[in-house]
Amino acid sequence: MTTIPVALGSRSYDVVIEAGVLARAADWLKPLSRGRRMAIVTDENVLPHLATLQASLTTAGVESEAIVLPPGEGTKSWAMLEQLTDRLLDLGIERGDHVVALGGGVIGDLVGFACSIVKRGCGFVQIPTTLLAQVDSSVGGKTAINSRAGKNLVGAFHQPALVLIDPDVLDTLPLRHVRAGYAEVVKYGLIDDPAFFDWCEANAPALLAGDPAARAYAIGHSVAAKARIVAEDERETTGKRALLNLGHTFGHALEAEAGFSDRLLHGEGVAAGMALAFGYSAAHGLAPAADADRVAAHLRAIGLPDGVAAAGIKADGETLVAHMLHDKKMDAGKLPFLLARGIGGTYLDTSVNLVDVRAFLDA
Repeated sequence: MTTIPVALGSRSYDVVIEAGVLARAADWLKPLSRGRRMAIVTDENVLPHLATLQASLTTAGVESEAIVLPPGEGTKSWAMLEQLTDRLLDLGIERGDHVVALGGGVIGDLVGFACSIVKRGCGFVQIPTTLLAQVDSSVGGKTAINSRAGKNLVGAFHQPALVLIDPDVLDTLPLRHVRAGYAEVVKYGLIDDPAFFDWCEANAPALLAGDPAARAYAIGHSVAAKARIVAEDERETTGKRALLNLGHTFGHALEAEAGFSDRLLHGEGVAAGMALAFGYSAAHGLAPAADADRVAAHLRAIGLPDGVAAAGIKADGETLVAHMLHDKKMDAGKLPFLLARGIGGTYLDTSVNLVDVRAFLDA
């Protein structure tokens, strides 16, 4: 078992990583139940894991109530937020209670946001069941829903009380979703850890094939990297945490053009966005062209998109830049971009001209 602390003072919590931990989840959840019934929010794709979790709780004498939502990005909506908060209130959730988010990033984001506003804030626990959620969205307290204007524009910082990660649940995850989650793994190498990018190049095939050692190392390394960054900059006030958004400005624009649907999974958008960020950096003399080519080649080799066309998007630069104008990072009318001086050299650039971005995308 690996336990990684997220050091945030009074909001600190542990991320527990262990194969098979889902079947023993009650060991951690029973103390949080306070002798009361626990609400578990999940989606229709996760029902086998729900059965495992509820069996663990039942054996430990903890009652539970499952709220099962539809799968997919469309669940991160105002309508589902209203439905979920009403259901939690019907169950009599108190401020001291903890709701369990069992699922991927959509469930984690929605449940976390609901728990930030129910009774002005109740507790929650993340049990992520996708690779993307395990290595990224379940850690750090960013919660949100989508709106007509764009992705994750309505939300709050609300830290979980605990994160339980069971790598074994990935055995049931479709390969496309494992690949999409891998984009958030390799991102940590591209941000500031070129040695980890080297590891990814050598071990990505084993990771995607379900090799337990490769999977455990990738998850543990990624969580430790994110925990360190979040502890330094919980609310993106210093710019350090903003580095975790590498690929997201381009990627969210692609997702918006795809209608935030399964046409383009979030991780696929991030992969294409990272390749575009490196391509833009190289085109403007900021990063070696060889590094941009290396990043794109690696993404292609494992089946991830490395650009607009590869992501299945048919849109010109003007259309994609228009989506970017709704980015939540917009500040005083300017949009900061995560660019790179090379692999492991990501930095925040506030001087990017959107006219140049539009021309780059058209090219």
